[in-house]
Amino acid sequence: MDSRRLTLLGRLAVVACVPYLALKLLWVLGFDIGVVDTSRVGRTTWIAANVFTFLLDAVAAVVAQTLTRPAGRRAPAWLLTFPLWMASGLLIPLLTGLAGGSVTALVTGVPHPVAAGDWLAPWVYGVVYGGFTVEAVTLFGAFALYAHQRWGGLLRRPLGALPDTGTRAMQRIFLLPAAALLTVLGAVQVLWGAGSALGVTAADVAARTVLTHASHWAAGLLSLAGAAGLVLLVLPGLLPRVRVRTALALAWCGSASAFACGGCLWLGQAVTDGLVRGASAVPEGLPGLVGALELCAGLVVLCAGSFALCELTAVPRSAPGVPGRRPAPVFAAAREHPASRAFRPAVRECATADDR
Repeated sequence: MDSRRLTLLGRLAVVACVPYLALKLLWVLGFDIGVVDTSRVGRTTWIAANVFTFLLDAVAAVVAQTLTRPAGRRAPAWLLTFPLWMASGLLIPLLTGLAGGSVTALVTGVPHPVAAGDWLAPWVYGVVYGGFTVEAVTLFGAFALYAHQRWGGLLRRPLGALPDTGTRAMQRIFLLPAAALLTVLGAVQVLWGAGSALGVTAADVAARTVLTHASHWAAGLLSLAGAAGLVLLVLPGLLPRVRVRTALALAWCGSASAFACGGCLWLGQAVTDGLVRGASAVPEGLPGLVGALELCAGLVVLCAGSFALCELTAVPRSAPGVPGRRPAPVFAAAREHPASRAFRPAVRECATADDR
């Protein structure tokens, strides 16, 4: 596969990070450019939040640059996939919620909270969200090319041709309850997006905006998609001809969204509320419970999914009894589903010892 597109997308992603990083650095250094109301957040909290988000975007820039380098093919898989999973969970629901809210405000004429300018100047949102949009498209595009170069043989397989690795029964024990939990949480988020006040205080209902509703819709639909992807991966016989990359993309985006934008946000609020006086309190009642359960579901998917993918892409270092011969991938030793025979000519195994 031609690597020039991968290099171009990776470098564009690095460039897209620069405006956000520069703005955050100015705010940390005390230059409140674009900040209308500096008294809304305490100075300590403001600096800590900006340092943390600066580091997050800096990691994204480093990962994007690594994808473009030859050393990126030899890097441990977890070193790249974990930050990209987190980036998916932060950027995808943020941008889909923003796009949905903006379109709704434009069509219905409802006031858009970004245009109010009571905390940050409107141009700040343009710089931040414009950079995020370019960064998401280029970063995830580069990772898609990278993944197909490194694990294309696995991603192009139909679900019915997935080998029985021996731990699928254990994966079902953990991932099916996680999928059920994501389904329930996604349904609650969709209800909130539709205007329901289920478990929400009157003050929070009154504070909702068009972006709030759109964000709930985005989080809910992503959670439901993640649940569907998990079910397809652990029960491949349901739709055996669906490609692994399709089910994996659904599970990836849905679980990452619940973990990063739901669970980690709840955890951050809990830690901040415990360490900093006057910080925003942790949501109580059902919203707080949803955040905690999203964190738990994301952790379960992260752990079980990591073990499963490492098992599928691992290759033994030596083949006993055949000295000097290159070992065959684990796919060859695993029990093959009959559906794989129709796809065998188009499948190219890409697993190497570096894929682990």
